Amino acid sequence: MSKPGGAKAWVVYSQPVHGQEGVVSAVCEQGEWDALEITQPGRRTLVQSGITSEAEAERLARDGVPIGPKRLRAYRGNR
Repeated sequence: MSKPGGAKAWVVYSQPVHGQEGVVSAVCEQGEWDALEITQPGRRTLVQSGITSEAEAERLARDGVPIGPKRLRAYRGNR
């Protein structure tokens, strides 16, 4: 968990589904990702870190659109 009052950074990662082909995307705070990597290194694949908005992280996990100034503007323009 992040410190109270501190800025939160969000992470999107993917991980395999046990017993099935394919992967699922998930979102967590940076500190939670760090803890996951300590306990089970390499089991998950980091998609993007340093996301400042939980909503943007959720969108990336759901839609798979990389977040960046150019790509995000293009994505928003396609709605």
